[in-house]
Amino acid sequence: MSTATQARPKQGFDVKKFLANNGALVGLLVLALALFIITPDFLTGPNLLNIGIQVSTVAILAFGMTFVIVAGGIDLSVGSVAALSAMVSGYMFVSSGLPGGFALAAGLLTGLVVGTVNGLASAYGKLPSFIATLAMLSIARGLTLVISDGRPIKTAPEVSFLGGNIGPVPTPIIVLVIAAGVASFILNRTVIGRSMYAVGGNAEAARLSGLPVKQITVTVFALAGLFAALAGLLLAGRLDSAQPQAAAGYELDAIAAVVIGGASLAGGLGRISGTIVGALVLVVIRNGLNLLNVTSFWQQVVIGVVIALAVGVDVLRRKTRSS
Repeated sequence: MSTATQARPKQGFDVKKFLANNGALVGLLVLALALFIITPDFLTGPNLLNIGIQVSTVAILAFGMTFVIVAGGIDLSVGSVAALSAMVSGYMFVSSGLPGGFALAAGLLTGLVVGTVNGLASAYGKLPSFIATLAMLSIARGLTLVISDGRPIKTAPEVSFLGGNIGPVPTPIIVLVIAAGVASFILNRTVIGRSMYAVGGNAEAARLSGLPVKQITVTVFALAGLFAALAGLLLAGRLDSAQPQAAAGYELDAIAAVVIGGASLAGGLGRISGTIVGALVLVVIRNGLNLLNVTSFWQQVVIGVVIALAVGVDVLRRKTRSS
């Protein structure tokens, strides 16, 4: 046996690396096991379907947020954009007499347009994405209230269909699976997806290498708006109406889901599968607290702690990489 062969290190299972890459998944499994032990109502068919329905809106909203965070930005407006998109769709159907399919398309187009405006403000207006989308959060929510006059609006049958079932499977879960496939394809299999990682990793280096950073930024926010619109329509379908205060605060859930799923707020890192796990962690926590009859006030405290821990882990992860 040669010296080179003797000196070769053994390739064993790296627990630290596994936890670094799959910590959220391990946490989700531990959380699910704990809830299964504590309450017998957790691991039942109806409750698991309920979790799937609830996670669909958060996860789809977070898919768009994943694009933005991977590209080094932040979008605080996605909750308001979701509400505005659903409201425009309902208004077009009820007040303008637009056919249901066109009303649904109008809702998706609304999210795409608003997201594009966010991107233009950030890329060409030189506004930090935090400020641009914070302003849009207020603008979009205000427009939602103006259009609805503060009252719910009936949705088109095509939108209500999104909140129903296809056979025994809830439609939101089917939409979630399709949206996850599309988002994963965009991020991993397209030029724009790979460009997001480059821009988020180092925008100046990406620009010097010839990437159209401004156009990529606009595209990223446009996609975030489109996914936010889909999430808003899905929520409206479940409620059978467009609500003026729908998805309020969901932007924080979306950010938390992305970060819990392993993305870095500094940009250049993130994946759709991780975002799904992050969304599941948030929804399972809320579901478990509901089963344990914990009040909504304490639920907000717990979710806030989870978000703080997720950001803290991201900071430590970045320090470890830089050291």
